[in-house]
Amino acid sequence: MRSVPTTSLDLTSPEVVADPYPHFAAERARHPVAWHEPSGMFLTFDHASVSAVQRDRRLGRIWTDRQPADRLEPFNLLHRNQMMENEPPEHTRLRRPVASAFNRGHIERLRPRVRELAADLLAEVDPSGFDVVGDYAEPLPVLVIADLLGVPRSYASSLRDWSQAIVRMYEVAPSDAVVGAAVSAATDFAALVRELVTERRSRPTDDLISDLVATELSADEVVAAVVLLLNAGHEASVNVFGNGLTAMLQRGLRPGPDVPACVEEMLRFDSALQLFERTATEDVSMGDVLVEEGQKIAALLGAANRDPAVFDRADEFDVARDPNPHLAFGVGVHFCLGAPLARMELAESVSSLWSRFPDLALTDEPESRGTFVLRGFHRVKVGGRAT
Repeated sequence: MRSVPTTSLDLTSPEVVADPYPHFAAERARHPVAWHEPSGMFLTFDHASVSAVQRDRRLGRIWTDRQPADRLEPFNLLHRNQMMENEPPEHTRLRRPVASAFNRGHIERLRPRVRELAADLLAEVDPSGFDVVGDYAEPLPVLVIADLLGVPRSYASSLRDWSQAIVRMYEVAPSDAVVGAAVSAATDFAALVRELVTERRSRPTDDLISDLVATELSADEVVAAVVLLLNAGHEASVNVFGNGLTAMLQRGLRPGPDVPACVEEMLRFDSALQLFERTATEDVSMGDVLVEEGQKIAALLGAANRDPAVFDRADEFDVARDPNPHLAFGVGVHFCLGAPLARMELAESVSSLWSRFPDLALTDEPESRGTFVLRGFHRVKVGGRAT
């Protein structure tokens, strides 16, 4: 029998999925780190432990192909070649060309386009009632990341569908239907990107795919990088926006004069990414717990971001919170490469929404996506007087 702290927290239960934070608080009061038999890994519940897990280079992202490998090869191919699923030096080799491309001014040049897209989308909604997720939060980041990469806008709807199908595989216990949909989406997604890569090799343009094609990355690695950027650039922004906006509207709040500070609180308060796995490449002591080589440990980002030892009034939404050392983008070598894009995009989309609808309010009960790892809302109906 293990002599380490254990937790029986059911990460798939409707109660935990609906509101994990009271459950995290109860666990945190008992132990910062505990063994979770259902998932076969350790879970971390406080800010210090979650930060330590992400910073310790002995705890790595070690990709193992999902089984059965022959059936899941389209899904596995996209992930084994991603920077997020590898450690240095491979991670560094895969990340450097993407980071270099992001540093060429692509993001800041997109700011006017983000404002234009936001205004166009808001001009089309019905002020008396619209779905702020489906009509605004989802299409905006898809169009932005597609513009950045150079993917034709005609594929925007498909990109959203493929992305959502793939990321459902990251949940604790995906069903056979989820697996089948993810494999199909990965196949179609990769096929489109390969076509675009082939085109850019012969006719480069001013976009990120052309930049990546010109690097030392292999064709599979370029495809994996593009799919990762489209998925991450879409899912994170949608869920941060939807979660944060819903929390604000439920509390009668609106952004203060410092919109970027409000965005940071949206990132902290109801984390879009709740769980990030690592594997021990050697024995690692995590407080009083020994994580043995080969064992997994998960950083629970949402739990860290509500730790009262770090955040005053941790369960309150403070639009002007300062300081705000949340871990929503991670820390260490796997810090989110798209963080500057996400912050710019969120600040512009929040400003545009509240400028257009200064008395915005919920008109119906928000509909959750019902997922734990990638937490978000499927539909959030709102309305208000348009200016």
